[in-house]
Amino acid sequence: MSTYSSTIGITNIKVKNKVLSNTMRLLSYTLIFGGLASWFSVVSGAGFGMAIVSSIAAIVVIWFVLPKTQNSNKGILTAFAVAGLLGYSIGPILAHYLAMPNGGVLVMQALAGTGISFFTISFYAQNTKKDFSFLNGMIFFAMIGIIVLSLVNVFFIESSFVSLAISFAVVLLMGAYMLSQMSAIINGGETNYIAATVSLYLALHNMFVSLLHILGVFSGDD
Repeated sequence: MSTYSSTIGITNIKVKNKVLSNTMRLLSYTLIFGGLASWFSVVSGAGFGMAIVSSIAAIVVIWFVLPKTQNSNKGILTAFAVAGLLGYSIGPILAHYLAMPNGGVLVMQALAGTGISFFTISFYAQNTKKDFSFLNGMIFFAMIGIIVLSLVNVFFIESSFVSLAISFAVVLLMGAYMLSQMSAIINGGETNYIAATVSLYLALHNMFVSLLHILGVFSGDD
């Protein structure tokens, strides 16, 4: 019985490590692809209308295509499609900041902040081995609240302070979401590396955009 339990334990560890390594590998590739899509969006002069269409298309792919393909090799193409669409969607935002005197610095700071946050969260999740799935419910309802508040602010309040507060909230929530996802991968709660990759990419994307907005405001250029 002891030998059997040990064998099962070793097998589970191997599965977890494989999911983690596959997720990190695919995430790296999709981040590069998303970056190239962003660059293409900037140099091609994509407008905010196309950016909105691209964002909506990414949501459609995540909701309707990913669940049907995440258990096959087609899911890898789906992950790249999401990365490409989301990357393209932030082209106009990047062009807006890059046109500023210190825009390049702001973009690099936002990238660095996002990267450091991700690696710090990953390191913490890897070393604590704690289960942070209890955060999922809070994150879900908090995001619903943020979406509602964002719509109210856009159509009624139109407050720059509220917009800034929303960006801060998104950064914190995306950090919590990444912690929950990394915990699920490390502890075996998430066994599909394609779904995990898309989730982490989406969190990184939202954190980067929000950080860029925050930095732009405090630099006095937004």
